[in-house]
Amino acid sequence: MFAVLNAYLFQHRSISIPGLGTIYLETMPAAVDVADRTMLPPMYQFRFDKYFDAPDKEFFAFIANQRHILDFEAIKWYNEFAFDLRNRIKTEDEVNWEGVGVLKKDGSGNVLLEPFSSPLNFMQPTPAVRVLHQDAQHTLLVGDRERTTGEMNEWRQHEEEEEGRRRGLPWWVIALIIAVAGLAFLGWYFYSHGLSTASQNKF
Repeated sequence: MFAVLNAYLFQHRSISIPGLGTIYLETMPAAVDVADRTMLPPMYQFRFDKYFDAPDKEFFAFIANQRHILDFEAIKWYNEFAFDLRNRIKTEDEVNWEGVGVLKKDGSGNVLLEPFSSPLNFMQPTPAVRVLHQDAQHTLLVGDRERTTGEMNEWRQHEEEEEGRRRGLPWWVIALIIAVAGLAFLGWYFYSHGLSTASQNKF
């Protein structure tokens, strides 16, 4: 019985129980564990919502197909199942839903779902190791010719060198050279004539 219902739950991510609520299967996205260098797979957890309890038509068609019965028989069968489930929760306080969890009442009489295992993990973590190929060569189509990445890098380096030669020296380099030359001249002048001579000529 629960195998058929669980098949629908896992395929459609929800199943509604008349008079009780809806069990949802929610997906937790994959994540990266930087410390362990692993990629954690998507995980799943069950959630119970008591405010929506109306199954859709697709559900009854699914049940009818799985049990090889007519649609109205599937509706009757599931309503009887839901009625029995509600009564068992009232009398036994909790009911095990195989593969999902335990439906039980809290202190206020509300029905809760306590999953057997949360979250669910159907896949194993995958190692996430960065692989660098520093000297890898790839073929590129440039115009109508094929070139390797090494050839393109050499071409770019050559173009940058040619552009640098065409531009000449930057203005600040020229200004720096003039300033250094001026300071060198002043140093030579004061060294040759002395500071005293320069002071006497001034007065």
